[in-house]
Amino acid sequence: MRPRSIAPALLACVLSAPSAAQGARGPDGRGVVAGEAEVAIRARRESSNRAIAVHDTTGIGAILASNVVVVTSNSAHVTGRNENVARFADQFRTRTDVVYRRTPDVVSVFAPWQMASERGRWTGSWTDTDGRVSIGGTYFAKWRKTLGAWFVESETYVPDRCTGGRYCRESPAP
Repeated sequence: MRPRSIAPALLACVLSAPSAAQGARGPDGRGVVAGEAEVAIRARRESSNRAIAVHDTTGIGAILASNVVVVTSNSAHVTGRNENVARFADQFRTRTDVVYRRTPDVVSVFAPWQMASERGRWTGSWTDTDGRVSIGGTYFAKWRKTLGAWFVESETYVPDRCTGGRYCRESPAP
């Protein structure tokens, strides 16, 4: 008996799989997960991370939609680009070494509507009056492409750890 070659089956699998240029599909079979949009969103997120690291409020505001809604880790609801940028400016004044970083795990794009979701992990740290604070958790962001660029329309931050200082010991007021 002659051994069978697996080459035809392997070739069929390769040819039927979506290419990187096509992008993989999301769970609904429609939303593009990979591709140029994902690359652009991840690049915008990284530019925002860099802006936060150097306390550049203009850079932070560059990715936010004018009507962005942010739910912070302590459940503050902040609406509007200018209001969110002002909140960062206040933190930079009062917490001179504050830094936040968002690391996306999944970016899923629904190309027909020019919308995307981003889910990942976030961290923050600063020195408070009673010691070093380190906080982090999960986040979710909704993006929308307008006028050729991707902007954050909403972000929600949920902490799952916090160490150091009174900030971590006291639950935020409802």
